[in-house]
Order: sequence, then structure tokens, then C-alpha cells
Amino acid sequence: MLTSHCVAFVLPPPQGTRTRTKQVYNLSSLSTTFSFNAINISLSHFFTILSLSLTFRFSLSFKKPEPEPEPIIIMDTKIGSLDATKPASNDIVSCSQNNGTAIQPCVVPSTAVTCGDSTLGRHLARRLVQIGVTDVFSVPGDFNLTLLDHLIAEPGLNLIGCCNELNAGYAADGYARARGVGACVVTFTVGGLSVLNAIAGAYSENLPLICIVGGPNSNDYGTNRILHHTIGLPDFSQELRCFQTITCFQAVVNNLEDAHELIDTAISTSLKESKPVYISIGCNLPAIPHPTFSRDPVPFSLSPKLSNQMGLEAAVEATAEFLNKAVKPVLVGGPKLRVASASDAFVELADASGYALAVMPSAKGQVPEHHPHFIGTYWGAVSTAFCAEIVESADAYLFAGPIFNDYSSVGYSLLLKKEKAIIVQPDRVVIANGPAFGCVLMKDFLSALAKRLKHNNTAYENYHRIYVPEGQPLKSAPREPLRVNVLFQYIQKMLSGESAVIAETGDSWFNCQKLKLPKGCGYEFQMQYGSIGWSVGATLGYAQAVPEKRVIACIGDGSFQVTAQDVSTMLRCGQKTIIFLINNGGYTIEVEIHDGPYNVIKNWNYTGLIDAIHNGEGKCWTAKVFCEEELAEAIATATGPKKDSLCFIEVIVHKDDTSKELLEWGSRVSAANSRPPNPQ
Repeated sequence: MLTSHCVAFVLPPPQGTRTRTKQVYNLSSLSTTFSFNAINISLSHFFTILSLSLTFRFSLSFKKPEPEPEPIIIMDTKIGSLDATKPASNDIVSCSQNNGTAIQPCVVPSTAVTCGDSTLGRHLARRLVQIGVTDVFSVPGDFNLTLLDHLIAEPGLNLIGCCNELNAGYAADGYARARGVGACVVTFTVGGLSVLNAIAGAYSENLPLICIVGGPNSNDYGTNRILHHTIGLPDFSQELRCFQTITCFQAVVNNLEDAHELIDTAISTSLKESKPVYISIGCNLPAIPHPTFSRDPVPFSLSPKLSNQMGLEAAVEATAEFLNKAVKPVLVGGPKLRVASASDAFVELADASGYALAVMPSAKGQVPEHHPHFIGTYWGAVSTAFCAEIVESADAYLFAGPIFNDYSSVGYSLLLKKEKAIIVQPDRVVIANGPAFGCVLMKDFLSALAKRLKHNNTAYENYHRIYVPEGQPLKSAPREPLRVNVLFQYIQKMLSGESAVIAETGDSWFNCQKLKLPKGCGYEFQMQYGSIGWSVGATLGYAQAVPEKRVIACIGDGSFQVTAQDVSTMLRCGQKTIIFLINNGGYTIEVEIHDGPYNVIKNWNYTGLIDAIHNGEGKCWTAKVFCEEELAEAIATATGPKKDSLCFIEVIVHKDDTSKELLEWGSRVSAANSRPPNPQ
């Protein structure tokens, strides 16, 4: 571990200033490092020598021996593993994926940088590259332009301009799902308030995301001035107050003295908490050199979270006793497997125990569906066929990282009993009605439990006995209008380990849940927040993060109208995504919850819109299909001659053509929403 030795002292003011500034320097990274081993002096003598140096206005021009490279420890939290050297261009850099959370040593040469590089803007850029962010999604505004200059100048960092701040935030969300962390840059207030919805979604989904805002000139803080891009008050804290409820840390950088500390604290907090953070940087600061930025940033060490060993042993013993007495126990994976980095440990437990293995809908993609004991998605009344029957009839069930909300519980209608349940959260275990064990990490708990359970495959054998393979959709008559179930039959055949699925809020939730993911196939959707339009920006970010995969996005027409513009950015980035635009004339998911004329939208010529956005620049191909024959031909083209192009396939279906799961789910959620007030 690195030890930081910090001293505080007063600098004489530069010419033209009237104040003296207190500076705090980190002697482990400052370019003027002093060796206390070589010079055996008292602390008072040290400050005497230091003051003599300062009479020369702390010119950093004297010679000193270059320090030896020292081993730097970088936390690997599914953030791309970084090479010791940076790429020589601003091209996209693909980082390797890692699901572990172990701290891994990585030797990085500590080198001095030129004066032009020792600025706040370049320091922030180097930090982003260091944690695995090679693409930043941005919308320019006058308060962030200088900062954008310095981000562009950083080798290995690619700046991607988006059409609006909301999509920039959604893109950073999608990027974080693939890389482990994402970043966006917007301008003060008009940009910051526009990106709020996307940041709130990332917070709800436990995604590390660095939201950077170009703030006011540092001289304007504390004055009575009114700035543009504000609500007309001299108080600049409105944006900050909005971000305080949807980020885990907020840093307002309006001076250089503590900028280094604030930026590092914000980034490390985001990675540790797996939540978004907010960093506001004064618009006059990014280009100013400062001694604290005079070296490549020393990678900070994220201390590993550790389980309380006694609590871990007690939790494992109590759980093993509970489960080993059960006749037909099951395992159910939840969405917090991601934040706990416990997917591998969960599979290890399934392998060792022989239990039937299911996932909650928001955890699809977190557990391999090719596992021999996988039985599908547990979603109450709209579960995969025969899955709910096995889970709800079990005499014990272990839920790893669940979120039970009104959507995931189908209007609070799950047939589960607390006395049968073991709930494992990222740092806590609760067994039935008690006891509960805190400071126990999910990953440690599942791995230790795997060694204590007796093998029991009764639940899976029961599933195997009652399972009946799903039938095929009815064969379409020649030129018969296309049905949604036929569409997803074709999408199923397109999936491979080199593909990923993005499912938009709506009926695509239910149809995509029924897809069987082959090994290596990615899958993402936003269930907790459920913001329509999320998928366009998320597709942009996800495809940028993993260019080796071809993303298949399933988007409804109502959702697409919210965020359609950034198909333009996909084309600029040369992405090869396949978008299925499901045109059924409205907000179908809301129709099934509560119908009304407000759920009908104006129909667009969607392929015509994309052709206009394409405008002959980049690789793009569009098709509009009405029947199965046209769909088959369009998919053959998209996966054949146009495999290197962005392909947009508009699928025309009947407005009432929905999955049976949506019909059931919608009626139950409607019932939950319409409950009368409790008696006072």
C-alpha cells in the first residue's frame, strides 16, 4: 500500500496578487519529492530548507533524480484492466472484462508530465482513463468548453458528442453496464438538470457513473451576480441540491488547492459505492497548471471490503442448518449480484448444492442460462413456464441480491413466505424471521456456504418431470400481417456469444425475458427505474463499450420518440447495432395498466426519419416489414451484406398484439395502483 505524506505550508503570493494561499502537497506524488532517508534532518530544519526554496517562488526547474517506478495497486471492480502504457491516439480502446473484485497489483511507471499537461483538466482526463473509461459522452456548453479541450487532448480518451444531455446520461449508463464505470460531461444547470433523469436511473440500478459539470467561474461564487443558464438567482446551489439525492458524493471544485483531493474522493466513492457521483468544475480552472497535477496521477488504492469473520461463520452455519433440513430448496438470483460482484460465487453455490436455479427478471444476464440446473425467470404470475411452480412450492428458497418492488412482485402478488426465505444482500444475510447477520459480504458468504451444503437436486428433478417444451408460434399464412411472437422467434435465432440484447421498457421486457441467452450473450434492461426512452442512449453507450459485440435493441415506437436523436451519434461512431423498432401505435404497456386516449401517439415514418438522420454519412440500412417473409429477408440482409452497418428494421404489428405476460402483469399492477386509501 502507498503511504501519502502531506505537509501544509504558506506560499508567497505570485506577482499581481494580494493574498497568500495555503497549499497542501502530497509528497508521495509531487514532482519535487524529498527523500527523508537520504537527508537525516529534523522537522524544523526541513521547513527552514523549504522556506529557502520558496524564496525562489517555488520554481520547479531544479534538477532531481527521477524516482524508481513503484508498484501501484488498482482495484479491479469489473473495470477494464489497464495497460501500463497509454494508447497513442484517441481511438476507442477495448478493455478486458473481469467480474472479480479482488485488488490486483499493476506496475505503472510514475513519470513527470509537461507544464501544459499538469492542469486540472488533464488530471481528470488521466483519472478517467486510469479507471477504465475510454469514452466520455458529452454535450458542449460555454461553461465546459475548456474542460472538453483538455479531455480531447488526453491520449486514450474519446469524446463522444451526444444530441442532448438525457441521452448522454443514458449512454454513460449503458457504458457502465458493460465496462463497470461510465462518464458524461454537461454544462451548468441547463445541462445538469437535463441529465438528472438519467443519473437517477443509474443510481437506482447501482451503476458507477461520473457526472461532470462545467460550473461557473470560480470568482463568481460568493458574489451577488446573476449568471445565465440559471433560474435568475445569485445562488448557484440549485443544481447541487438536485444532485444530492441521486448521487453518493458531490464535489464542487472552485479552487485548485483541493481539486486533486475532491476529484479523487469522488471517483473512488463512485467505485466503492457503485453509485453515480457529481463533479462540478469551475469553467476557468481546467487549463491552469498546478503542482499537485505535475505527475501522472498515482492510482489510488481502494481498500477491499472485508466480511466480519465471526459473523460470516455464524451466518454460514445457520444457513447451512436451515437449508440442509429442507426437502426441495431452490436458489434465485437478484439484480444486486452485479453490485456485489457475486455472480461467480452464486454459480459456484449452484454447482455444489445441485439446487434448481432461477433468476428474478431484473437479474437476467447476471447468471448463465446454459447452467444445467437453470429453470428460468421467476416473476410470479408471469414467470417462465413451470418456474414459479417450482420456486413457490419449495420449502426453502435463497434469494441472492433481490429487489422486491411492485413491478418485480407483479403488484405484490408473489406467493412467497418469509419463514421459508433466506435473503442475501451485498453485505447482509437474513434467515427467515431471524436471525440477521451484518457485515457479511455476499460473495464471501455464497462461496463459504457452497462448502457446507449437502447436495440436493430434488427441486430440479421435480422441474424436469413437469417441464413441457414450449410450442412454436402458429405458422403464418403467406403475406399474413406479422405477429410479435414470430418476430421474437427470429430474434432468438440471431443470438450468440458475440451479441447482446437491450430491452426497452414496455412489452419488450416480457418478450425479451423469454429469450434463451447463449453463453457470452449480454442482456440489459432498466427495470427498477423503468424510464421509457432509456434504451436508445443505453444502446449507444453499451455498443461503444464492447465494440466486439453486435447489439440487438428492441424498442417500442412510443419509447423511441422520446430519445430518437442519438441514432445519429451511433452512426458517427460507426456502430453496427441492429434496432428493431416495434411499431404498434402507442404506449402498449400503459394501455394494459390503464387505457385512455393519451396512450395513442402520432405515427412517424420511422425508416424515413433514420434515412434523413443518415443523410449519406456513415453506414446505415433501413427496412420496413409487414409480414414474416419481409422480416426473414431483412434479417438476412442485416446479418449478411449489411453486417458492418447500423441496421434499422421497423416492424409493423397490430396495436393489440402483446405478450400474454404483459396482459397478466398489467392487470395486477393496475390493481395495486388502484387500491383505495386505508381507513383513517
